[in-house]
Amino acid sequence: MGSRTVRLDEEAERALDDIRRATDMSISEALKRGLLALRDKVLEQTTTSPWEVYERIDLGPGGYAVTPSQDAKKKVRDAIRDKQGR
Repeated sequence: MGSRTVRLDEEAERALDDIRRATDMSISEALKRGLLALRDKVLEQTTTSPWEVYERIDLGPGGYAVTPSQDAKKKVRDAIRDKQGR
């Protein structure tokens, strides 16, 4: 078991005091539970797979595509021609 010295600002000190009064927990127990809850939340957030991120992005039908993929070569030629002013 480790021993730590922690400095708390006034807001954190008030929060800790409120938690202790409401639950009758010791300072150590309140801090331990807070750390464990934060750890669980952080681990839950970092286990998001790339597919889950992609799934949340709503690009709509066709995404950002300006043309169907079957017409992509023609669209590129047209874009180059338009850019060159021919």
